[in-house]
Amino acid sequence: MNRNGQTCADPAGTVGFFLCRAGQALRAAAIEAPRQEARLLLAYSLACREEDLLRDPRAPVAPEAAARFATLLRRRLDHAPIAHLLGEAEFWSLPFRVSPATLIPRPDSESLVEAALEAFPDRAAPWRLLDLGTGTGCLLLATLSEYPAATGIGIDRIPAAAALAQENARRLGLAGRAGFLVADWAAPLAGRFDLVLSNPPYIESAAIPGLMPDVARHEPASALDGGADGLGAYRTILAALPGLLAPGGRAVLELGHGQRPAVEALARAAGLAPLGCRADLGGVERAFLLG
Repeated sequence: MNRNGQTCADPAGTVGFFLCRAGQALRAAAIEAPRQEARLLLAYSLACREEDLLRDPRAPVAPEAAARFATLLRRRLDHAPIAHLLGEAEFWSLPFRVSPATLIPRPDSESLVEAALEAFPDRAAPWRLLDLGTGTGCLLLATLSEYPAATGIGIDRIPAAAALAQENARRLGLAGRAGFLVADWAAPLAGRFDLVLSNPPYIESAAIPGLMPDVARHEPASALDGGADGLGAYRTILAALPGLLAPGGRAVLELGHGQRPAVEALARAAGLAPLGCRADLGGVERAFLLG
């Protein structure tokens, strides 16, 4: 039955039937967009597009595809992130491979790319970029896609994350302009950069168990846990920035909700000048610009 007490209208074993039953199960598990996620998982299982499913809801689903779909659905009901099940997530209209070794790219972080583009309006300049805690490489690679003469380095302490970022650079045709290192923040770097980007871990340690199950159980703690006050990574990054920024250089750091005053104070103490903050689509002060 659906939420109105009705049974699924399409015959068993068809596209419509699988979508109906999956939508019911996902809704019961408090998944935010159950119908959309059901379509995504079934389209992935059938190797087709979502719109193809809507064209003929009474089309039969082959047993092999039904088995793949059932496995994916079980994992999603256990709150495995849908990006992990599909193997990729979209960021800045670009497809990024994801894995449990990395934070899943989120639309909120696109505000950092927007802030960078506003701070450096010359799209043809050979800017030098650095991404600290690169994860999938989404910040660095999305920004490089907008600056065809720029080059960049991404750093992550997790080898599997750096390898995945390199793979994303290759898939996006940016491997010739992006390199990735395994290191603890900026420890191995001696050069100077025009733009430093970072989405550091900024959630207070005690708050992590209370996050959505998709996040708390399936995304890496190293990308989430900012220490007792959520500011541990900022202290490290801000202390390093004066030695990383070229003359006229800028840094854009992602902030958590309500963190601007504390991070601004840390930046001033490190001799850096806060230059503004760009809000994300939800109105949260997200992209903190400094130099």
